[in-house]
Amino acid sequence: MKLRHFITIIAAAIALLAISPAGKAADFPKGSPAFKTNYAEALKAAEVSGKPLIVIFSASWCGPCQANKKRIYPAAEVKPYHDKFVWAYLDADDEANIPAMQKFEVSGIPHIEFLDKTGESLGHMAGGTSPEVFAQVLAEVSKLSTQ
Repeated sequence: MKLRHFITIIAAAIALLAISPAGKAADFPKGSPAFKTNYAEALKAAEVSGKPLIVIFSASWCGPCQANKKRIYPAAEVKPYHDKFVWAYLDADDEANIPAMQKFEVSGIPHIEFLDKTGESLGHMAGGTSPEVFAQVLAEVSKLSTQ
């Protein structure tokens, strides 16, 4: 009887963790850029602002995605670029993001797509990275987007 009760408690805890908002891909650490979570909205914001767009395809279960989210996007090296781009963080598990994933041929995550203000791809990167490397990439993308 006690074992059965224990198993029920463990199963309930696991279920709560699975539906907990803390597990969502869109939960951002303090100091992160102002992420949009809708591709069409982010694209429109890029067009209106004239800023290039960074589209990050991610998921809550993806270790490198979560490492990037915690260590890279809020990093001091990346902060100077927060206002130079429109940022979108799209959950790969959300069916609404499938068309964007297909458009950019996302085959694995994290996948970061860099777009000009009209939505044309300037390139992409995949996998984990460091704040220093990501900041260098953002500097290069900034140059490309003004050409």
